[in-house]
Amino acid sequence: MAALVLLAEAVGIVVLNGIMATFVDGQRMSLDGLDTDVMVSATWGMGIGTGLLLALAGVLLLVVAVRDRPPGRFTRVLLIGLAVLHGVLGALTVGLVGWTAFAFMMVVLGLLVASLIVYGKERPVDEPEMPADPSGPAGPAVDGAASPA
Repeated sequence: MAALVLLAEAVGIVVLNGIMATFVDGQRMSLDGLDTDVMVSATWGMGIGTGLLLALAGVLLLVVAVRDRPPGRFTRVLLIGLAVLHGVLGALTVGLVGWTAFAFMMVVLGLLVASLIVYGKERPVDEPEMPADPSGPAGPAVDGAASPA
């Protein structure tokens, strides 16, 4: 579910930044002497870059779901970064955009956190199980002498 939401959000971010770039280009207004073409290019670049980052996270989550294995280190770092980003943007959107946008950001944040905590640390397949009883093979011997470890 989180992967599909991230992929949809990636498309939405690119479209939103495209709309903003179109408005900036149509207005032809300078912001403190900045070139309008630079602002248009930067808006497109930010939208495409953010969209690619969100799409990468969505694809990595799809891979995690298909393999049914915990995410790797890179995927975890990416998901944690996106969770922090959604938390900060959620706090900003409540004042600037409204409660609906805040609710969406918090749902995505919840999905990201859930995808991080659903998979615990798994034991590798080739690692033997540790005995639950400490007096097992590595514990003390029956005659009182220590067993070789």
